[in-house]
Amino acid sequence: MANLTDWLEVTREDGVKGRRETNTMPQWAGSSWYYLRYIDPHNTEKLADEYLLKQWLPVDIYVGGAEHAVLHLLYARFWHKFLYDIGVVPTKEPFQKLFNQGMILGTSYRDHRGALVATDKVEKRDGSFFHMETGEELEQAPAKMSKSLKNVVNPDDVVEQYGADTLRVYEMFMGPLDASIAWSEEGLEGSRKFLDRVYRLMTTKEIVAENNGALDKVYNETVKSVTEQIESMKFNTAIAQLMVFVNAANKEDKLYVDYAKGFVQLIAPFAPHLAEELWQTVAATGESISYVAWPTWDESKLIEDEIEIVVQIKGKVRAKLMVAKDLSREELQEVALANEKVKAEIDGKEIVKVISVPNKLVNIVVK
Repeated sequence: MANLTDWLEVTREDGVKGRRETNTMPQWAGSSWYYLRYIDPHNTEKLADEYLLKQWLPVDIYVGGAEHAVLHLLYARFWHKFLYDIGVVPTKEPFQKLFNQGMILGTSYRDHRGALVATDKVEKRDGSFFHMETGEELEQAPAKMSKSLKNVVNPDDVVEQYGADTLRVYEMFMGPLDASIAWSEEGLEGSRKFLDRVYRLMTTKEIVAENNGALDKVYNETVKSVTEQIESMKFNTAIAQLMVFVNAANKEDKLYVDYAKGFVQLIAPFAPHLAEELWQTVAATGESISYVAWPTWDESKLIEDEIEIVVQIKGKVRAKLMVAKDLSREELQEVALANEKVKAEIDGKEIVKVISVPNKLVNIVVK
């Protein structure tokens, strides 16, 4: 438009000269195809190289609020289909999967009418909240963060106090990614304590080259679970499994080096700064953790070799025993009758019948 000088320059009937506005393109026009330009940002000849477009498209996942279904997502899809029709992009659809994330809510206060009260007008006394001007007791509830309510949490302040890794872990651990959840300082403290435990585990525990097998099952369960949960966008349950491993590892005197390295890799997407530092300690290769292949799990290590069975006497549970899996009826009966607690329960009684169900229970009938 700016090149059309005959159209651009205007002279009114009264002789006043003017210039038409050319900056009329809405911002949606630029944001509707930026993902294509990211693929080949320095190309001066075309939108992007055809080979790179085929290599990277379509976008694996689009994360955005539900409102984008009738806004950016709609416009981007329209532009992409037009570019496909004229042969610029190789795929009909721009995005493979859409995920609507939830919202982190701030703390709000309401008076008896339900009207919101700004946090700078609230004081806490004896565990309750009151309006500083009227003295009215207020109800506390989560609400969308708002400048007017002064309940916005500044991430820069959080990073300065707790570190970026703590903020990342807390946000991912708050709950399901698609749920709206209230911000909590207590939760933030918990995430920091978890990372402190990880650091102590990796820097104070003796890391050895020989595997005693004690952590085989929980480690392989952790690799499998975290891998699958990340793929499913269930970051909170992935972090929960990392906590399970830390608890188990802390009970052992030594930590197998391959499991230490694997764990650090698993936590890296959530706490990249801590993971990079720990990687240089446990791996000592000089290579960044970002370039190391993701760990894999051994399916054979996930098989239960022990199982809990219950021992009933006259229909009531009297003991729970850990036994080797798949014991025969005779072997199961022998183990149950040899248990000290069971022997005390049946002492002086006549055994009428013993019913053994492999991998489940032993029922002893006495009189």
